[in-house]
Amino acid sequence: MKAIRLDGRSLTRAQLVIVAHGAPVELDDQALRAVANAADFLAEQVRREEPIYGVSTGFGSNADRLLGARPLRDDLPGASPSGRALHEELQHNLIVTHAVCVGEPLASEVVRAMLCIRINTLLKGHSGIRVATLQALADLLNAGIVPVVPGLGSVGASGDLAPLSHLAIVLLGGGEAFFEGERMPGAEALRRAGLAPVTLSYKEGLALNNGTAQMLATGVLALHRLDALLDTADLAAAMTIDAFAGRLGAFDADVHALRPHPGQIEVAAHLRELLDGSTLADIAYHLVPKFRPWLPSSWDTEEAQALRFDIGWDWVPSDQRHGREKFYARFRPFRGGKKHQPQDAYSLRCIPQVHGAVRDAVEQAKRVFDVELNAVTDNPLVFPGREAEHVEQQVISAGHFHGMPLALAMSYVKAAIPVLASISERRLAKLVDPATNDGLPAFLIGNEDATESGFMIVQYTAAALVNDLATRAHPASVYSVPTSANAEDHVSMGTNEARHVLAMADDLGKVLALELYTAAQALDLRMDMINAARDLARRADAQALATKVQGGPAQDRATHAGFLDEVEALRGELAACAPFHPGAIVADAHARIREAIPFLDRDRALDGEVAVAVRLVADGKLLGVLPRWRVPATGPAA
Repeated sequence: MKAIRLDGRSLTRAQLVIVAHGAPVELDDQALRAVANAADFLAEQVRREEPIYGVSTGFGSNADRLLGARPLRDDLPGASPSGRALHEELQHNLIVTHAVCVGEPLASEVVRAMLCIRINTLLKGHSGIRVATLQALADLLNAGIVPVVPGLGSVGASGDLAPLSHLAIVLLGGGEAFFEGERMPGAEALRRAGLAPVTLSYKEGLALNNGTAQMLATGVLALHRLDALLDTADLAAAMTIDAFAGRLGAFDADVHALRPHPGQIEVAAHLRELLDGSTLADIAYHLVPKFRPWLPSSWDTEEAQALRFDIGWDWVPSDQRHGREKFYARFRPFRGGKKHQPQDAYSLRCIPQVHGAVRDAVEQAKRVFDVELNAVTDNPLVFPGREAEHVEQQVISAGHFHGMPLALAMSYVKAAIPVLASISERRLAKLVDPATNDGLPAFLIGNEDATESGFMIVQYTAAALVNDLATRAHPASVYSVPTSANAEDHVSMGTNEARHVLAMADDLGKVLALELYTAAQALDLRMDMINAARDLARRADAQALATKVQGGPAQDRATHAGFLDEVEALRGELAACAPFHPGAIVADAHARIREAIPFLDRDRALDGEVAVAVRLVADGKLLGVLPRWRVPATGPAA
């Protein structure tokens, strides 16, 4: 696997994802010269006994205490000397005392991304770390050692102090790590990989554990996941539109040019492409029959008897057309599955506005994260080449470790995720509800004997997920809890924010999978019903088609002949149609679903099929039908 070259200036989100999934890194020689220069400068300032925060002073609330020439504790009764210089002990203790996270270990992908980010930011040459220590960190990553980093413990100011200390403690021969699939003490992982523990020098503890690496790593992986889910959401929506035989005017390019939000324009274009070639979308209202339960008398031929449904229309008598003559001159007087109205419900018509707004939220987060990937986020910052009268002008304490830029970007995304899940669930709900699904059977099942539930409970699960996502959408960034004896009196909570977004992305994928699972069933039914009407029209006469129409006059009525003429006109129009089908890309996605999950003709256990649908979305396999778009991958092929 090709190594990713890190130089502190050009790391991209795509490269970080590749490293997260196993690619090694190599360090740029020019960047290493800057690293060495800063480390040499810092060592010279210590030799000159300059007071420097975190180097010759304590940390946080101990920042006003200068380090002495030797440990006072060595004079305590019964004391055992540590054997370390105070500068070394300061950095060592910083790491070992700050590694206090709790909870389940972070995924290996997140930890590898954290390591990569930390190495890249230190290569900027403003942190004071030595080349040897930085190379040791890269060797740790390249050896496949994954430090055990419990997921909870960062407040996102002074960066991700606690989780980054769990990273660094393994470098010192402490903590725990995963190596070759086994969890073990950090020292053992180093030994097995042929690596030696590191002794930290001036400011190296601060350089290793000050920064936004956990929130940044988690956020980048979440955004990578969301890229795939945004395309999946558009695909699910398009399949649902075809299943509804929906209307395409709401996605017209000229329409969206009048409100040119970038995400909205992009989604409308996606939908037009996904639905290209569909003969279901924009179909004339009167050609769409509605579902009627199967009866032994429903069909008149052996081939048609294989159908598990019946179809029908309601006739609109001439005395109910008063004032609507112009309409019925264009549309035939038959009410089937589609209502005579010029627009679909919001969950269909407003897909560009809703999906597009979510895309815009993700794009804003990407802009923030792209800046952060090549930023210096530890403290203090070292400017060795700067002309200065005092060292405080060359080693400057600031607040780049504060995670608020990332936190607020993630809070925006965090609020957007339940929005995308909610509109997906609303489309699913419309599909299973006979009052809103435009003539499809209730819960998308024949249910001739009133014993079947079909897709009823699939919507329950989607509803539960949407509620759960909504309750987790509260921004963590608005609730600061001061730390370090109020020295750190305003914190970002950005790490919690990013962690929530990554977990929420997985649940969003489950909702979209449920919509696709349901939409595939609805699309089968819609195509089968319309094509059954077409087949009947092509092989039979108006009298046979009239048996599918309710409300017509009796044969002894004077209006019966006119009624049959109108049925004949409907029959002729249906017979002239080619077989009805969805858009080409939707059809390909539907075929992939059907390769894994069969049509539901009778109630059966659905749990395994739901799990398959979730995997299809999680693996990105359905996105293979999108030839023009990037197909996000979970590994180095991304």
